[in-house]
Amino acid sequence: MRVVVAMFKHETNTFSPIVTDLARFEAWGCQFGEAARAAYQGTAMPFGAYLELAEAEAAGAEIVTPVAAEAMPSGPVTEAAYERLAGAILDAVKEGCDAALLDLHGAMVAEHTPDGEGTLLERIRAIAPDLPIGVTLDLHCNLTEKMVANCTALIGYKTYPHVDMYEVGKQIGQVTFDAMAGKCTPVMAWGNVPLLSQTLRQGTDDEPMRGLIDMCIEAERQPGVLAATVFGGFALADMPDAGSSAIIVTDGDAGLAESVRDGLLDEAWRKRDDFLYEHAPLEDTVAAAAGLEDGPVILLDHADNCGSGATQDVMTVIAEVLRQGLEDVAVAAVWDPEAVREMQQAGVGRTVTLSLGGKTDMPSIGEPGRPLEITGRVKTLTDGEWIVRGPMYTGVKVAMGPSAVLDTGKMQIVVVSNHHEPWDLGVFTSVGIQPESKRYLLLKSRIHYRAGFAGLARHTLTLDGVGVTTSDNRLLDYSQVRRPIYPLDRINER
Repeated sequence: MRVVVAMFKHETNTFSPIVTDLARFEAWGCQFGEAARAAYQGTAMPFGAYLELAEAEAAGAEIVTPVAAEAMPSGPVTEAAYERLAGAILDAVKEGCDAALLDLHGAMVAEHTPDGEGTLLERIRAIAPDLPIGVTLDLHCNLTEKMVANCTALIGYKTYPHVDMYEVGKQIGQVTFDAMAGKCTPVMAWGNVPLLSQTLRQGTDDEPMRGLIDMCIEAERQPGVLAATVFGGFALADMPDAGSSAIIVTDGDAGLAESVRDGLLDEAWRKRDDFLYEHAPLEDTVAAAAGLEDGPVILLDHADNCGSGATQDVMTVIAEVLRQGLEDVAVAAVWDPEAVREMQQAGVGRTVTLSLGGKTDMPSIGEPGRPLEITGRVKTLTDGEWIVRGPMYTGVKVAMGPSAVLDTGKMQIVVVSNHHEPWDLGVFTSVGIQPESKRYLLLKSRIHYRAGFAGLARHTLTLDGVGVTTSDNRLLDYSQVRRPIYPLDRINER
């Protein structure tokens, strides 16, 4: 037996000015062949679960790992990068295989296809029409007909932050191997609702998403239900299928799959208003934070979250926090390779004045880059490499690139050369900051911060700054998404 295990993941923010080329994937640690296997063996990723399962279920099989590629969310994937990485998977399938287990995202938009995952799966099916294919997708997947029509069984994460990636990978991988052994006959029913759910309202510890996830868990307890998934979708991908969806995998029972699917979609639509975020003036929220006596207080600069495709160099929120005089603040992180180089040249302990951040224009929202002149002491210089020890991406090596800490006296700012969302304490501890001792932790994140930081927070406030991960739909010019869709259109019936 020959089993192909591969990863090709990108969450595409079509409003982001950050180019997603091959170098973008390489910055995350794109690996080919045996290097891919070595990088993810034993990690809590779907890729790691697939490897473990294949070794157990197909003893003696040849396990082929053509590529493990992921890039931090950003703009559309270039055609060259897509074809290089997808091509590695296609070439492995062409050589012949008995199964393919794929660790994908579900919201990839490339220059030449709005449905990166669907196009990949369609091409695999053209090569091997009867190949058993198991697929894991992110909770923020924009599910399409091509994805469903060209695989054997499909599942998505049930957590946001995504701390169950290993478990869902093992679940759908097992379904795939069981189908190969004649132990089950996977049947899938899927559908969507015209709802652009906002990512900031999709945390699975909170309503409205919590209730939908509970419905999926309850459905999987029913005899014959192999997997049940509800996708919040990714509204920042302006493509025809963006929105909330659901998919059910049953053992040969199409009627059961359709019934469970319809219940999930009806409930998602009923809760549509709960998936919209309400904004508040930035200065008011910072003032409220200043009045809190106990910490750590988590301050979320969610509109500039690189984990959803932001530039990570917008200084609006940082400037307001400084203006209002908050003290004992740690920031993770500002993307500014140029500023890191200046601090390297100055050296640890030296005082520098930097034009920090604001290096990137954001034409999709009509915002130019606005650097912030700031003076501080170079506290730390590192290579930016560390291993995730928390519950999300456990065991994966992080490469923030050359990194530095600028200490202004009241604020310590982590400055990085590669985009990285702060979902693990390592973003601070790797540069010598103990986050539990700070009064304020200003994080450029939405929900993923909870994986590492939720246990520290005495209070959490969302700060409505500026950036291409805004939760204000009115600021975004949608042209490709299907219409009508809520809340762009005030519709009552789906």
